[in-house]
Amino acid sequence: MNSVKNARRFTDTIASLRWFDLRRERLHDGKEQRSVAGMKASDALETRPHALPAILGAVVLLGIALIPFVMPLGTVENPGPEFYMKERERMVARDVAARGVTNALVLQAMGRVPREEFVLPQYRRFAYQDGALPIDAQQTISQPYMVAAMTEALDPQPEDVVLEVGTGSGYQAAILAGVVRHVYSVEIIESLARSAETTLTRMGYTNITLRTGDGYQGWPDHAPYDAIIVTAAPEHVPQPLVDQLKPGGKMVIPVGERWHTQVLKVLEKVADGSMRTNELMDVRFVPMTGDPTEIAVGD
Repeated sequence: MNSVKNARRFTDTIASLRWFDLRRERLHDGKEQRSVAGMKASDALETRPHALPAILGAVVLLGIALIPFVMPLGTVENPGPEFYMKERERMVARDVAARGVTNALVLQAMGRVPREEFVLPQYRRFAYQDGALPIDAQQTISQPYMVAAMTEALDPQPEDVVLEVGTGSGYQAAILAGVVRHVYSVEIIESLARSAETTLTRMGYTNITLRTGDGYQGWPDHAPYDAIIVTAAPEHVPQPLVDQLKPGGKMVIPVGERWHTQVLKVLEKVADGSMRTNELMDVRFVPMTGDPTEIAVGD
């Protein structure tokens, strides 16, 4: 009976992951491909072969059939550290470096941070697939390539102080913490902020400070910031975030209508306070929640 229940749970997990893949496939259809520094929109919104569902279904059924004869189900659902280490190495090579991310500090951070610690237990085995995964509070953890590309676009330096808007499970903050001096991260959902703080504390991070708050307003107490990264999509660039960015600093932010395809933008603040904008690629993020009353003009 336990084997049947575990098998059903494993199948449900695969079905959930396929649902997220289908959402990403739909984004690719009819979208304009942008390219910046060798990156294409198709890199971020990669489609899967049409044969994949049938192949994946056959593999899953075969795997479930063999599990009782090969190893305990618990081992399949909860692989050991060596499995995750090898998967992480493959992910960095296959999904990050091979797709154009070259910043050595970012690659090293992606290779060190255990993504399986930041996903729900039932999805840990799939932590190093290049796709978004659900986390608590109906939010998601971004695909590894997107995390790496956004981090590289910030051009982070070892002495930088960075503001993150949208802590989520804490994975992006952990990547940044391996590159910069300090990360201040704001999360509007209290349960997520508490969970991320627990995870990051357990993992020994001392250069990340979290708080629950409205990401539209940033965190003025520690401004100005060398860089700002936003992991949820507002419809416009919030003016408080522009105000809290140092001259010469960069902000990476997805912008667009909620639940539609957005554009990932890199904004650089010049000496006179104006912003230069570069569009990287089409993306799809959860919408930013909070107070959108103050927005930047001309974004």
